[in-house]
Amino acid sequence: MIDLATGAEGVLAHLHVRGGPKVGRYTVNPKDLEAIGVAAIERALAERELVVIDELAPMEIASPRFIPTVERALASGKLLIVSTHAHLDHPLVHRVRRELKLFRVKLSNRDALVDQIVNEFIG
Repeated sequence: MIDLATGAEGVLAHLHVRGGPKVGRYTVNPKDLEAIGVAAIERALAERELVVIDELAPMEIASPRFIPTVERALASGKLLIVSTHAHLDHPLVHRVRRELKLFRVKLSNRDALVDQIVNEFIG
């Protein structure tokens, strides 16, 4: 994972990491997820008007700090772009899908969506 604002990089999950929650064959690295991923969202909430969260998926949801951080983003009133795992059944993902405008990204529409999403923000 990469924090685009700072360039900080870390490992979200690995086959040979120990001590974190398991998602399939992988073990989530909560230390990097929180030090980089959660910290990036918190910093964006404090410093930016637009917060991009990529993505809400099983590995990210496995972090106890990630969920309340995303909930704070939803309640912040900031402009948000949040990608979600297509089939994840989790209350936070249900909330995102309920509260934000959804765009289904497919190979056939992904390039055209850029303009569509930009138009949502700038009218």
